[in-house]
Amino acid sequence: MKTTVKALALAASMLLSLTACNANATPNGSEQVKKAFSTRFPTREVLSVSETPVKGVYEVVVKGKQIVYTDAEAKYLFVGDLIDTEAKSSLTEKKMAELNRVDFNKLPFKYAIKEVRGNGSRKLAVFTDPDCPYCKQLERESLPDITNVTIYTFLYPLAQLHPDAPRKARQIWCSKDRLATWTAFMRDGKELTGTDKCDTSALDKIEAMGDELGISGTPGLIFANGRLVPGAIAKDDIEKLLDAK
Repeated sequence: MKTTVKALALAASMLLSLTACNANATPNGSEQVKKAFSTRFPTREVLSVSETPVKGVYEVVVKGKQIVYTDAEAKYLFVGDLIDTEAKSSLTEKKMAELNRVDFNKLPFKYAIKEVRGNGSRKLAVFTDPDCPYCKQLERESLPDITNVTIYTFLYPLAQLHPDAPRKARQIWCSKDRLATWTAFMRDGKELTGTDKCDTSALDKIEAMGDELGISGTPGLIFANGRLVPGAIAKDDIEKLLDAK
């Protein structure tokens, strides 16, 4: 459902940004398609254009890690999954997995709340919002019994959804023991009482990083192999992904 809503929103925004310009010449090749697309949709930054297995259909990746499909003149546009019926797989999902892959070791861990369990050998980064119900579900149901893991929690409040979340994120960051405060609030339901007045520039850096990675919802889980997985997934799924290469 979330994917459908995002697709509809993207399609609507594309229509709103459509100009009256028409290409007179028929473009050939990815560069020409990129030029035609950028002319018709000047508010959309094109990151890449690739041919698909479907003749005359091109895959266009726009800023924000969004995928659309168009023809050679960018006259027709559709948003959704391109399915290979023989392989029984989504080419769109495969591309999204590539786009969402993150270099785990380049994450700025100094801005994270670090929790080491057991030998801490497995690694997990979580982008989370203190007012997000799915984040609380993840903390209370999926993460408690996982061991031999180091969890890096990045405070990523989504103010447009939870107006009070930025203040709570600041309170957690400004506390003397961030891990204890985070755990008590998210897993035990203890209210935040501390100040939100301190150097919170780290939260601004986390926000910028999340935008760069294309994280538009919480929780967002990043595993050591670079895979970015959205949502409060189950403990067993987290265990499998922690062990995946």
